[in-house]
Amino acid sequence: MTLQLHFAPDTCARVPLIALEEIGHPYTLEVVAFMRGQHRSAEYLALNPKAKVPTLVVDGEPITENVAILSWLAERFPDAHLLPRAEDGLARARVLADLVYCASGLHPIVTRLRIPQFFCDTPDGAPRVFEMAEAAMRPNFSLIDARLARQRWWYGDHWSIVDAYLNWVWFRVAGTAFNTSDFGHFARHDRELAQRPTVVKALAVNADVATRLAAQGLAVKFTGPGAVSATALQR
Repeated sequence: MTLQLHFAPDTCARVPLIALEEIGHPYTLEVVAFMRGQHRSAEYLALNPKAKVPTLVVDGEPITENVAILSWLAERFPDAHLLPRAEDGLARARVLADLVYCASGLHPIVTRLRIPQFFCDTPDGAPRVFEMAEAAMRPNFSLIDARLARQRWWYGDHWSIVDAYLNWVWFRVAGTAFNTSDFGHFARHDRELAQRPTVVKALAVNADVATRLAAQGLAVKFTGPGAVSATALQR
């Protein structure tokens, strides 16, 4: 079986990258340079017409969307324990709900915090978009922090790929003017996850790709309230 991950640094494609490191099956990485417009090339659109990352290509067949990619990887490689074993349909639905929460509940708010100028049609509207996104994210961070106050990982003592997805959310939000000081348990989760060997390796891959793109003048820059350049986001 051949696995190829179409990837851009610091994006949510970091989550399946960690999953692949956890699995240990050989894979190749295909970097998508947004500043070069590769996500809108005919070749990439043939794989993913949504022009986004990640895309996982399995024996030539593409899978898009993190929820689908992570669910497939967890099912195909059960020994990696990416997700808790679900004994019935209700348990599977609850695990799926957690992935969907990351992808459709948290991720859209992250985007509004990172690139608020994309969600308004006036030059001075970005600060208000950021303000509203910050207000929307705060109760979500409180929910996550409260759960992590009771247990080490999202599912208790057992790490899962949901932890990696939540950590990507933390990483992106902490790179803005959003004040994370009220969420000490979420911060502890970030520190502990950063010590996991597969995460260390995946972050090194991410940083290497980001450095190579920056050297070519292809680093993605973020502007707006509290945003920083992509080079400053490398861990």
